[in-house]
Parts: sequence; structure tokens; C-alpha cells
Amino acid sequence: MRFDELNLQENILQGLDAMNFKEMTPVQEQTIPVILEKRDIIGCAQTGTGKTAAYTLPLLDLLVREGNPDNCIRAVIMVPTRELAQQIDMQFEGFTYFLPISTSVVYGGGDGAGWDQQKRGLLMGADVVIATPGRLLSHITNSGIDLSRVGYFILDEADRMLDMGFFDDIMQIVKHLPKERQTIMFSATLPPKIRQLAKQILRNPAEINIAISKPNEAIVQSAYICYETQKMPIILELFAKNPNKKTIIFSSSKQKVKDLAYSLKKQKLNVAAMHSDLEQEQRENVMLDFKNGKINILVATDIVARGIDIDDIALVINYDVPHDPEDYIHRIGRTARANADGVAITFVSEKEQGKFHHIEKFIEKDIYKIPIPAHLGEAPAYSPADRQQQNKKRHYNRKGGKRHFRKQAKTSEG
Repeated sequence: MRFDELNLQENILQGLDAMNFKEMTPVQEQTIPVILEKRDIIGCAQTGTGKTAAYTLPLLDLLVREGNPDNCIRAVIMVPTRELAQQIDMQFEGFTYFLPISTSVVYGGGDGAGWDQQKRGLLMGADVVIATPGRLLSHITNSGIDLSRVGYFILDEADRMLDMGFFDDIMQIVKHLPKERQTIMFSATLPPKIRQLAKQILRNPAEINIAISKPNEAIVQSAYICYETQKMPIILELFAKNPNKKTIIFSSSKQKVKDLAYSLKKQKLNVAAMHSDLEQEQRENVMLDFKNGKINILVATDIVARGIDIDDIALVINYDVPHDPEDYIHRIGRTARANADGVAITFVSEKEQGKFHHIEKFIEKDIYKIPIPAHLGEAPAYSPADRQQQNKKRHYNRKGGKRHFRKQAKTSEG
């Protein structure tokens, strides 16, 4: 279905045409008409499906139709991280080019000048406030902002916010919103804690599910079953063939991210690291250089697994297996965006085979195992069930289980 088939304001369609937005994604096709009917929504959509536009476009249409003669805050969009807040604000900037709509972005970090700028935007009554929960709650407490006229409350990546411990903050913010409002909640998954939140803040919501917790089919997934010491040689093999391919390498440890970036720089590769030890300005500069092609390879922790909005990432490498399947899906979802193809490769060491097998079961797919080049040596066999059994035995022995059992048996015999 095309956007121009919707009954959206002409200025919105004009902006979409300028940005070359033609065809709707499935989540947009299912969501936009329901939001325009002013129904509450709980939506479950995988990363990279276009869900930001799915709520942004109908919200803009409703705001333009209603106007804002009193210069009050009309909509609040809640997100887990400053990176996602900035990304959504950039999309608003494109969509509102021909519209009289103002936005204010509110997140932590920075200096006192940043706080004052956010406070001015809130007190002046921006049409749309895009905020992280903790920072918005601080402004509610200390800046005297008025949310009593908010008609639209949107929570994006709600599961991520709850994982980060924002449940109480969200509920405190809800107390400052009018009861008569439209609430829209998007989440990558719908675990019980999300259902609980939905029950407390939504009213008779429509439920929209788009490819729950499954990777984009356009992503070619593969893995190397290897020893830990073989991971770096494999990476160097990959980049020797194509060093200019835009790539993200993910690791769960920020120390490992630093070490990897250092090692790759020594190999004269165009690489930068992204982790939580960087200041906000440094992170923004790194992301800008990566987006503009000044950097080809980004080595990162999961801090950028969500929220990064770059369409031409060709390759994602999981240097180590993510802790859970959700992290895996969000990591590899950085490629194959905007109808493009992409490749995801995961390095699986002996100790990580059980975790990787769990991911395969979760996504209901056997991921192709790439043979290791012969000159890099022999690789371990992929036998996750045996590995798990060995780990259990080692754990049992460390606890003294066998020794305890033998002592008991000897006592019984005596």
C-alpha cells in the first residue's frame, strides 16, 4: 500500500515525497489507520521494520488537524536512550519540513547549558517532546513543566526501558498525564512485564504483531565454529578481501571492544570504537564519521545495537555470542535495512556453543556454519549438547558433588 492512498494532510504527503517514501512497510500499513482512529495500540515489531514512521506520521496528522493555539505540550514520546531520541528527532525534522510542528529532545548527559536549553523548550510548549524517562522525570520535578494537555503518549522500545529499570519512572510520569489520552506502545517482545505495563496504562488497545522476535529474512546469517584464538585471524581474512565494506563488530565487553579496535588499527584498518566510557560528544562524532564513510568499521558494545539508523551497513560480526537471543536479533538487525540485503556472521567458541544453539532454537533456524580456512588450523566440532553436558559436569565437580556422594556412600557401607 502506498502512503498517498492514506488520508494524510497534503503537507505530510509532500514531505514524504521529498524523502522518497512511497510504499508502506507492513507495520506502517497495519498501524497508521488504527492510530488515526485514536485507538490505543500495543505493537510488537522487529527492529528495522519502519515502526518510527508508523507512529510518527499519524501523530503529525492528528497534531496538524487539531492545532496548538495554547502553545502547550501535546505529545510525549518516551525512549530508552539518548541515541534513539536523537534518531527520532532527525526523522521528525524530515517529516515536519513543510509543517508548523516543533519538537524538544530531552535526555541526560551534557552540561548545565543542555539542561537549560531543554527546560526552555519544555516551558515554551513544544508540540512533541522526545525524552528518556529519567531526564523527563527530573524536569517534571525541578522545572515546573506542564503535561496536563498531553493528548498522545508513545513508548518506543518499551521492553528495553523496563530492562533498564525505568518502570517506576514511567509510572511516575503517567501520573502527570491526563487520563483522556491516546497511548501507543511498541516493543520488540511481549513478555509478562510488558503485558503488565500495558494493562496499567492502555485502554482496550488494538494489538499489532509483526514478525515477533525473528530476524529480517533479507539478512544472510552464518557462523564460524572456532577456537577463541582463531577469531582475530578470521576477521583479518574477511577484511583482507574487502576492507571498505561498512561493518559493525559487536562484543559484549567494553574492554574487548577497546582491545579489538586497537588490534585492527595496528593492521591499518579504518576503525573506531564505541562504548560507554566515551563522552556523549565523542560518541556522536564517531557515529557521524561512521555514517559519512570516514570510518568503515565500528567496534561496539550493545550500546548501539538499538537506535542506530544507518541504512548501508553491509556486514555485522558478532565477535562473541550475545547473552540472549533478543540481543542477537537487535545486533544483526543493524544490517539489511531499508529494503537492502545484509550479512551477519557470528564467531562461536567452544564455551559459547550452548548459547548459540539456544539462539538457533529461538529463531527456529539452523544457521549455516562456514568452514574455517585450512591454514588457520583445525576447528572444534559443533556439538552444543556435549558441551553443555561437560559444563554441567565441571560445575558439579567444582561444587564438590562427586566427593560428597562418595563420602556418603562410604559412610553407608561402613
